Amino acid sequence: NYKMNPPLRSTEDRDALLEGLLDGTIDCIATDHAPHAKEEKEQPMTKAPFGIVGSETAFPLLYTHFVRNGNWSLKQLIDYLTIKPATIFNLNYGKLHKDSYADITIIDLENEKEIRSEDFLSKADNTPFIGEKVYGHPVLTMVKGEVVFKEEK
Repeated sequence: NYKMNPPLRSTEDRDALLEGLLDGTIDCIATDHAPHAKEEKEQPMTKAPFGIVGSETAFPLLYTHFVRNGNWSLKQLIDYLTIKPATIFNLNYGKLHKDSYADITIIDLENEKEIRSEDFLSKADNTPFIGEKVYGHPVLTMVKGEVVFKEEK
């Protein structure tokens, strides 16, 4: 199920969020990446825990719908997801320089893929975006200078 915090709400609410992203009212973007096992989510809506897959879909969805269509530059998207949150919360992230964490992700911006639950690496597979074709998939991720993900070809 797609029970999450905040909930999806009405079309008007979602449109207002999009407008806030485009006009700069919203300062940064985060996800409700709160994965739960399939058995936990396959309960009545009132008993199921909150959370959907977010970390694995956020960049490709935002890149496809905001950057590729010309609403934002790639730098703006990266700022919303990395630099702005780090600045707001006074974290030593969101930049590469001496004495900062070497947390980087290399992304293939040209390869179109379909969002498929069997491709997720987290313990959950519930997202309302299954079947959507998107661009911008990670091919390598490093955390503190160590490779933690490398796409298999």
